[in-house]
Amino acid sequence: MKNRWIAGVLAFAAFTGLMTGCGKKDTVSEAETAETTAAAAAETTGNSFIITLYPDVAPITCENFENLVSQGFYNGLTFHRVVDGFMAQGGDPQGTGMGGSDQTIKGEFQVNGVENTLSHQRGVVSMARSMDYDSASSQFFICYADCSSLDGSYAAFGEVTEGMEVVDDFLKVERVMGGDGAISSPTKPIVMDSVQMIEDDADGHPRVQVTMNDFLN
Repeated sequence: MKNRWIAGVLAFAAFTGLMTGCGKKDTVSEAETAETTAAAAAETTGNSFIITLYPDVAPITCENFENLVSQGFYNGLTFHRVVDGFMAQGGDPQGTGMGGSDQTIKGEFQVNGVENTLSHQRGVVSMARSMDYDSASSQFFICYADCSSLDGSYAAFGEVTEGMEVVDDFLKVERVMGGDGAISSPTKPIVMDSVQMIEDDADGHPRVQVTMNDFLN
């Protein structure tokens, strides 16, 4: 019953609720500059976290997420739904759970005919959707705990690999009853000020840095 409730609530709330210098010239090459910039961007601040994407697990979902990040789609959007012991959900331009981007994608999970081996554990990032398996758009959620009851029904595609404590801090924001029937709606905006692609990890996985507003003050 609990598992069915979690899956049902998530589905309901998804829409209710990514020139080289030469000679002795003291010149920094473009490659060196790019490398330095990327390295700096990869350093998490006290209010940012990094999501590592797994295109080998969910290629369509990762491509969609990367495209949205690269377009600046997520900049200024919020985490509108935060549930203790469950997950934090964001990426809705309306901030209500009813919105999304201008396109939807195929749901990459078992009940939709796609093998997805990434389990919904703490820190795993997955796509929110409605009851329609192919309705995922821009909304995503980050698991706070073991949510493996969602395996096979939702498209997990990444993981918070640095700064999970920042996501944990969302839980410190006062919340009231949300459209999902849980204490989930923050009374203060939890805003993604900047969401950008940074350098891949050592294994070639794409990475995204999310920098938050000062939501605790």
